[in-house]
Amino acid sequence: MKKIIFAGGCFWGVEAYFKQLIGVIETSVGYVDGDYENPSYDEVCSGMATHAEAVEIFYDDNVISLNELLEHLFRIIDPTSINKQGPDSGHQYRTGIYFRGLDTLETIISFIKEEQKKYDDTIVVEVKAESHFSKAEESHQDYLTKNPGGYCHVDLNLATDDEKK
Repeated sequence: MKKIIFAGGCFWGVEAYFKQLIGVIETSVGYVDGDYENPSYDEVCSGMATHAEAVEIFYDDNVISLNELLEHLFRIIDPTSINKQGPDSGHQYRTGIYFRGLDTLETIISFIKEEQKKYDDTIVVEVKAESHFSKAEESHQDYLTKNPGGYCHVDLNLATDDEKK
């Protein structure tokens, strides 16, 4: 089992999207790349904390590769948008890939280099070594499962039927 953390705007939709994929074992929403540990949702949304809303993804790399996960991330985000995804704007909605290990970094850099060829604007997705990931409050975990009519900027149907559990 491997782990990667993605920030792609509002974490509710990002989690729901990745949770449905074959090979994804577990997801948690939370906060990453901030100035202190364990911020609250209100602190992140108000700008008091500098974290990004993010999703921690545990996956079976024998079933779904990091490259495939990156393809999915880029399918659901605008990688050229700074601090904005869908109608959500603010520092907490920046996009990012937070990794462990140099082999993972090489895969990410190679992927972004190839992906950049598809865009006129520069890809602005942060790529950083994982900093402390703090789980969000329980009410935010599996939010769209608990609240099926809840807000989501991510089109969950961008995953094809053969990619879904």
